[in-house]
Amino acid sequence: MSFTSLANQFVCDVPVYEPGRPIEEVAREMGLDPRTIIKLASNENPLGPSPKALVAMRRALATAHLYPDGGGFYLRQALTKKLNGSGRDRARPSISMDNIILGTGSNEIIVFLYHAFVSPGDEVVAGDRAFVIYSIMAKMFQARCVEVPFRGHTHDLKAMLAAITPKTKLVFVANPNNPTGTRVTDAELDDFIRRLPPHVIAVLDEAYIEFLDDPPSSIKYAMERNVIVLRTFSKIVGLAGVRIGYGVAQKECIALLQRVRQPFNTNAIAQAGALAALGDAAHIRKTKALTRRGLAYLEKEFKKLKLEFVPSCANFVLVNVGDGDEVFRALQRGGVIVRPMRGYKMPAWVRVTVGTMPENRRFIGALKASLSK
Repeated sequence: MSFTSLANQFVCDVPVYEPGRPIEEVAREMGLDPRTIIKLASNENPLGPSPKALVAMRRALATAHLYPDGGGFYLRQALTKKLNGSGRDRARPSISMDNIILGTGSNEIIVFLYHAFVSPGDEVVAGDRAFVIYSIMAKMFQARCVEVPFRGHTHDLKAMLAAITPKTKLVFVANPNNPTGTRVTDAELDDFIRRLPPHVIAVLDEAYIEFLDDPPSSIKYAMERNVIVLRTFSKIVGLAGVRIGYGVAQKECIALLQRVRQPFNTNAIAQAGALAALGDAAHIRKTKALTRRGLAYLEKEFKKLKLEFVPSCANFVLVNVGDGDEVFRALQRGGVIVRPMRGYKMPAWVRVTVGTMPENRRFIGALKASLSK
């Protein structure tokens, strides 16, 4: 008998997530020198990792033969201090280490949430142009993902509230959202949280929150309501390759998630890098400044080309190029990797990560060449 015939049928029906293509794979396929390829497909930090994180991770390699701190004590301690010191609302409850859980990227915490709260036949609610992992995980756990259409490239929170039923367990709101780069207003988010039924948990996925100067009071919601906030070290501090993120919620919620977390789920190198990156304010400022300059340049060039685009609050921008798949292939042949959006029901669009200014200019040159053919 085949392995497929022996497998759980619902596993066979789960779609495979397609990430941005790595440089090495494109180089092999296109016969290009990998050193000449630029990757603007996965919203990675073009400046690389935090320099302080690099020093800490190299130091941590010396004890790589030892198991990591299973609970990530020092990183959670530092996150506690940072979150308590950065809140806009000083009246919120104080955050303790018991309000924080670590994951191999914030993705793993999404898995924890499904393990802890979702059973076969349950429902989750997400936007129809939000991170596809939400719906993929629903299939894995034999639940139904109710995908609510976006309104103006942004989550329609009122429609998402209307989509909630007695079977709903989780509602996902990515803010800013990937792949559209949009955010909901603070007023809309506040109204959404206040009207959320008591049997539902709101998952505020904030992978790109550090790119905002005026973030919402999401941590306050997490400390007072059925809300969990997800954040990552992959983007603003450039640690995507070592996979580490965290979640913030009430102690009861975190205690349940700790029960489904595997021992030693976050490695020692990642913990050391994340801890050091928390204190690298200079790298964060430099990344934000580069991102803003890059966004302004890309949006100006798209206007010149008369291309529709979505103004972005994150480190990427979505642009309508007419035939996203063909432009993706043409750019790839020229050594520029972007992300086609067919998987997000937007076949005319591509998503481009803000790179260094030389990378941004090269992308625009390649895009002009592909559109003129």
